[in-house]
Amino acid sequence: MEFHVSLAGRGDLSARIYRQLHEAVLDGRLRSGEKLPPTRELARTLAVSRNTVALAYERLTAEGFLVGRVGAGTFVCATPPVPAPQAAGRPGAVPPRPVWRTLAAPPARVAGPQTHDFGVGVPDTARFPMAAWRRQVTRTLRDVTAGDALYGDPAGHPGLRAEIARHVGLSRSVRVPAEQVLVTGGAQQALDLAARVLLEPGDRVAVEEPGYPPARELFASHGAHMTGVPVDAEGIVVSALPDDTRLVYTTPSHQFPLGPPMSLDRRTALLAWARQAGAVVIEDDYDSEFRFADRPLEPLHSLDRGDRVLYVGSFSKTMLPMLRLGFLVAPPSLLPALRSAKRLSDLQTETTTQGAMAGFMADGLFVRHLRRSTREYAARRALILSVLRRDFADRLEVVPSTAGLHLAAWPRGEVDVAALVERAAAAGVGIADLAEYHGFGAGRPGLALGYGRIGTERVEEGLRLLGEVW
Repeated sequence: MEFHVSLAGRGDLSARIYRQLHEAVLDGRLRSGEKLPPTRELARTLAVSRNTVALAYERLTAEGFLVGRVGAGTFVCATPPVPAPQAAGRPGAVPPRPVWRTLAAPPARVAGPQTHDFGVGVPDTARFPMAAWRRQVTRTLRDVTAGDALYGDPAGHPGLRAEIARHVGLSRSVRVPAEQVLVTGGAQQALDLAARVLLEPGDRVAVEEPGYPPARELFASHGAHMTGVPVDAEGIVVSALPDDTRLVYTTPSHQFPLGPPMSLDRRTALLAWARQAGAVVIEDDYDSEFRFADRPLEPLHSLDRGDRVLYVGSFSKTMLPMLRLGFLVAPPSLLPALRSAKRLSDLQTETTTQGAMAGFMADGLFVRHLRRSTREYAARRALILSVLRRDFADRLEVVPSTAGLHLAAWPRGEVDVAALVERAAAAGVGIADLAEYHGFGAGRPGLALGYGRIGTERVEEGLRLLGEVW
């Protein structure tokens, strides 16, 4: 392969060639087994003597980084030596803003195969109608014109925005024109755009405690002062909201991670508080499509009469996480700024995926997929509840919940939940520790069990193994 070597600077030419090849092997630019240019060819390219290149090759060969094969050439070793650990940064290196040194890293996962995965927040990708999706992608690409291949509207594909407006209007009573919908790179970008448009450094943001860590950390990265507000059986405790709060982030349809929906009284109280305080509410409706009992309560957006609510949705739970598609429904007063923020952020969300999703929804395939998935998840959820009530009644109290892809539960008595999660992982059972979702203190110990990834046939065996390591 062609490899660029710079001879700029002072010093021995052979040493400079050696150093650059050495660094390229260590950082992976030159991969194991890759063939290097012959010494004569590289010498001609660099306008140096062949002996200068040969000396660099010989040194690397002696150190075990290269190997020569008679009649074949010089190659990177299959297993080059492992370098000694380097310091975290060079003297004078540019540091990040302090907030990026304090944001929590993703929780470490216990190693080992999880044959019984009760992981939280992940759909069953094996049940996704991939063949139908491929046809939509193919059709979208087939119909692309030269004009379509240019940059599009930062707010998103017009057809997809119309389908999203129709879907949330029918299924969630969020009645808005397509012009108020912005397509985003997942719900996370929707939150980022809202923060860019609404927050000044030092503004206070209130989040649920326990709650969704990526949202909490995103707002903190914008310089917000974060406050964790407790949740109870009715949702976020409105009376605990600080008076100077600029933005409230909440998951009212299926509180993450505990599960209960926000009561109608609490929804009304939150909106009244927002109007009085001049605050904005972000309603994250992340997985409410999967509902197994009770009629869904009115979204905050539908109850809002003062344009105080931004409604955020995602296709990561209903479709595939890798698609990175979400949306933001915003009041008209914020639309120009949000469109500008979207343009400055990434110009636009990838258009082929948007076009395919628009067709998937227009052809009724999305609703069909939701119905099939809801039936399957309902069966898994019912089986988990049945086994927990039968075999864990003296050990776990399940938190009531009627929607979503996971259940939360409180242990009865003193239990080291972190140690239990580790023992379960060692036995091949993946469960979540609710401590992962607390950002302002330890909180009440608890577990979360998802049913998006585990097949019905594995549920009982997985819970039996959990019981054995309890």
